[in-house]
Amino acid sequence: MEFTKDMTIGEMLKMSPMVAPVLMSAGMHCIGCPSAQGETLEEACMVHGMDVEALLDELNKLAD
Repeated sequence: MEFTKDMTIGEMLKMSPMVAPVLMSAGMHCIGCPSAQGETLEEACMVHGMDVEALLDELNKLAD
């Protein structure tokens, strides 16, 4: 299992519920909002002013 910046947040949550605490701790509290179902991780990071690569590294640690 590997997460990519092109995946929607909804897809990531379906792959692993452990994504939610990682996103929440990073300050992305909108994981339950409707746009999260169609918004990619990269798009969400742009909106929230976050470094997508750093967040992706954290998320992919879940797969290890």
